[in-house]
Amino acid sequence: MGSVVSSAKINARSMDRHEKSGFGSNKRVKISTYECDSFQRIIPTLPDELSFQILARLPRLYYLKLKLVSQAWKAAITSSELSQLRRELGLTEEWLYVLTKLEPNKLDCYALDPLFRKWQRLPPMPSFVSEEESTGRTQSSWFQMWNVVGSSIRIADFIKGWFRRRYGLDQMPFCGCSEVSPMISGRAFSKAALLQSKLYVVGGVSRGRNGLLPLRSGEVFDPKTGIWSELPEMPFMKAQVLPTAFLADVLKPIATGMASYKGKLYVPQSLYSWPFFFDIGGEIYDPELNSWETMADGLGDGWPARQAGTKLGIVVNEELYTLEPSSSLDSGQIKRYDSEQDTWKTIVPQVPVHDFTDAEAPFLLAGLHGKVHVITKEANNNLQVMQAVLQNNIENSPSEENIIWNILASKNFGSAELN
Repeated sequence: MGSVVSSAKINARSMDRHEKSGFGSNKRVKISTYECDSFQRIIPTLPDELSFQILARLPRLYYLKLKLVSQAWKAAITSSELSQLRRELGLTEEWLYVLTKLEPNKLDCYALDPLFRKWQRLPPMPSFVSEEESTGRTQSSWFQMWNVVGSSIRIADFIKGWFRRRYGLDQMPFCGCSEVSPMISGRAFSKAALLQSKLYVVGGVSRGRNGLLPLRSGEVFDPKTGIWSELPEMPFMKAQVLPTAFLADVLKPIATGMASYKGKLYVPQSLYSWPFFFDIGGEIYDPELNSWETMADGLGDGWPARQAGTKLGIVVNEELYTLEPSSSLDSGQIKRYDSEQDTWKTIVPQVPVHDFTDAEAPFLLAGLHGKVHVITKEANNNLQVMQAVLQNNIENSPSEENIIWNILASKNFGSAELN
């Protein structure tokens, strides 16, 4: 992603040209031309700069198939020049990406084009083999699950590409995968978020001699340097006020979620002794000060849990949203945080979601085109992407009668679980 695929006979050289387009004039566009023994062009009868203009105006949905035309087309589709031109022409597209798990170590990633309402299955991510597996030693199977992140796994280059540019997601479906720098610490069930074009990972668990150990540490990946750096440990201030040393030894502090909000990382926290979880508010990381502070009581204590150990949080148009499931297991509420009053306010009183006891993630939240969307799985295994439309402009006091649910897309993923 962001790189030009080359072969023994094909190379690329870049040039800067001034070119006028229908979307603006005198824009500086970086174009690549492709050469081989017979001076092969992207489209033989056209200059490469015109070919780039044509490719840039095609819907991104077709790029995966266009890569198969020739080596020159593949190199053009996967080049940074094409994505730069699309940005300058105002043709970037926002897609929804869903990660599913069918088997403990098998991940499938799908992309939804919301304009054409079509799904595409993306190329598989590279598999990994741990050191213990390579030497024949056994491993805890659930520790090998799909949400393991750590030094035994390399972060794929397509993840790196997400953060290389502000609009890096516009390239995601067309990339290949390669290894980049490993993380400093191996960790499973960690929380990750993007902030200021850097990838932050905090918490999770690591394997110790006596089992899995909760981690207070965190790391940040800078795609410009390709280097991971350590963060200060989460202090878990509220966990330090436990009345007895026994409780402090039994109840372990963990991070249960993370969201990038107002230029900081907001991390809700809990104490756990499986299968019990106790909320203890949360903490906020300030990248400017490189330090943690305690989260406001209303924000941390009122942040609802999706299920034990996990809390949803997304930011859309600089507002923080979450989804709180109801006790009836067939509905929920979308809430928005009011920072002035330090409280969570219900903006959608009833969301048609189904909480199946055998599903790890029966529903998710996502921001798409400046709107909050709910991703839920029905009893018939249909995955639905839904958007709530408020009627009569009643946003401050919405009711069930004032809300219409639009189904953006639907697809049957079988028994696969949502990430």
